Amino acid sequence: MSTLQQPINSGFTAASTTADVIRGIDLKDKVAMVTGGYSGLGLETVRTFAQAGAKVIVPARDVDRARKAIGAVAAGIEVRQMDLVDPASIDAFAEDFLACGLPLHILVNSAGIMAVDELTRDARGNELQFSTNHLGHFRLVARLWPALQRAQGARVVSVSSAGHRFSPVVFDDINFERRAYDPWLAYGQSKTANVLFATGLDARGKEDGIRAFSLHPGGIVATGLARHLPAGALEAHGVLDDKGEPILDPSRDLKTPEQGAATQVWCATSPQLDGKGGVFCLDCDIAPLLPPDTPWSIARHTTSACVSGVEAYAVDQEAAERLWAISEAMTGVRLERRAFN
Repeated sequence: MSTLQQPINSGFTAASTTADVIRGIDLKDKVAMVTGGYSGLGLETVRTFAQAGAKVIVPARDVDRARKAIGAVAAGIEVRQMDLVDPASIDAFAEDFLACGLPLHILVNSAGIMAVDELTRDARGNELQFSTNHLGHFRLVARLWPALQRAQGARVVSVSSAGHRFSPVVFDDINFERRAYDPWLAYGQSKTANVLFATGLDARGKEDGIRAFSLHPGGIVATGLARHLPAGALEAHGVLDDKGEPILDPSRDLKTPEQGAATQVWCATSPQLDGKGGVFCLDCDIAPLLPPDTPWSIARHTTSACVSGVEAYAVDQEAAERLWAISEAMTGVRLERRAFN
């Protein structure tokens, strides 16, 4: 696995923006879908895809809110109702999309929640961060698989985090039924699941031309992801200045939304990644594998922990296969393989 996690010296940096990585790329006649596409990094990704000519679809729990937010930055974006923690809603959304007969060239799984303070479960009893960040996207990809096949060359991008370093997936107690709940451990295992999902998905999809990637976008305060943090947490983590404004310093992983979304846009569109997949990326390049016991550069409970690579447990093929089997059992869904002319 370490041979896959080799930087390719893309020429981009932590300061590169979505405008930088999309330059010269034409997405006309491409269909793109972005979960969480009406706020934060998802909204910037939608704007970038639309400006490059793609037909963009955004599934949203709150359709009116999504249309209002998207309408302020881009025209012609299609918003459809979907709730990531409601299996019936995901199934209905996917069936409607498949009925259109469109291919799906790009799927960016950008929606997520972070550090929910108290243990919260979905209607099926699954811990909410794992349910939202991983299981909902697992189900969505499985249901949309025929459209990804139809594209005859597709990419699925899962937005993970440096926070995958907080915890591996604890397979024996994913739902915190026998251990004390910790919001950061729960977040960490959900972000590790995002990386393992991309690893497992790429192994299954590459014969159909479907490649999968995961990534760390950076620490971006202005995304709303930190809304579950206690009051004063951002100030304590040193990401706001004395006026309460976000500190911007890409060298410290503190980025603008345009810089933060650059890596997911790069993963979704860059010809530099043709023929590649199943890798974790950061700063618009493939991330190196971290040596064992690599320490954190700053405190554990932070929204802007500098990251220089990916943990081996997050790209381990055996762990990816174990997660895949558990995810199938927890959701009751499998990839729907169909042949298309």
